[in-house]
Amino acid sequence: MKAFIDLRSDTVTKPTEEMLQAMVSAPLGDDCSGEDPTVNRLEALAASKVGKEAGLLVPSGTMGNLVSVLAHTKHGDEIIMESECHMYYYEVGNISAVAGVLPRFIRGHNGVLDPDDIRKAIRGTDIHYPTPKLVAVENTHNRGGGTVTPLTVSGAICDVSRERGLLTHLDGARIFNAAVALGVDVREIATPFDSVMFCLSKGLSAPIGSIVAGSRDFVERARKYRKMLGGGMRQAGVIAAAGIVAIEMMTDRLEEDHRYARLLGEGLASIPGIHVALETVQTNMVYFDVEGLGLDSSSFAEALEGYHVKASLRPPTGIRMVTHRHISRENISYVLDVVGEIAEDHLMSQ
Repeated sequence: MKAFIDLRSDTVTKPTEEMLQAMVSAPLGDDCSGEDPTVNRLEALAASKVGKEAGLLVPSGTMGNLVSVLAHTKHGDEIIMESECHMYYYEVGNISAVAGVLPRFIRGHNGVLDPDDIRKAIRGTDIHYPTPKLVAVENTHNRGGGTVTPLTVSGAICDVSRERGLLTHLDGARIFNAAVALGVDVREIATPFDSVMFCLSKGLSAPIGSIVAGSRDFVERARKYRKMLGGGMRQAGVIAAAGIVAIEMMTDRLEEDHRYARLLGEGLASIPGIHVALETVQTNMVYFDVEGLGLDSSSFAEALEGYHVKASLRPPTGIRMVTHRHISRENISYVLDVVGEIAEDHLMSQ
């Protein structure tokens, strides 16, 4: 059977041979007691990588963002965030259902917030208002198209927040993609924020795990909330070992994913009936619209699968494709040929 070209997400990446070998040979202990040497090594490495005092291994980015919100806020507080951000859109309403905080939304430009809009959104003390406590930024921004927040903007956001007494959290699930796109050390992105979360299991190819990093006090609070949520693990070094390889060996190669995404985006933009906002193709994601073909997202994805290509749906007429280490230049050429054929067939039938 012909293998699928899977462009649904970089979460489909499989661990490397180096990761598998590291998992087999990892020294282990009880992480809930702080006794797993491989976890301890990963947490120290990850914190150093993003310029923070301490790190915490969590099973997922969703849990990482949630324990960060819990550690920064109390029930009834307000969190300011971009209206299409992952923490709101894809994390099952946990900031309200579990953390008990109220989101206050700001519309960004392709997901990038304007510091002045944040300044305007921070309301003064009033008996009728929730207390604004936290500003959350997503970089790269998924629904913005994988877009990157410039350093000057993220720095200004943190300055405005600090001036008004608010804390800041960075949902940096793909922070290493942002660093590659900006051509900077990842510390430069993370440093202004009070806390940061990043994933090991997306483009970095580890099978599971994310990291939360910040001050030692913050991480200890987050560690307790991790336990409360059922995220305390025992011999978690088998997970951490792959994470160490991910951080040490997999960050530089992300530039290749970005090149292939750009190649894909430009190719799609040249196909009649397909619309691509090329200004958003900054990292490893390509969002495009098929309304011009007279198709909805589901119909187009079904047509793709007939050619053994998988993509994500963004209804009613949007499609997302994500490049990763299992996608080759030859795969991109094939996908462009397939989309061109589908487009031609449907335009001719209109």
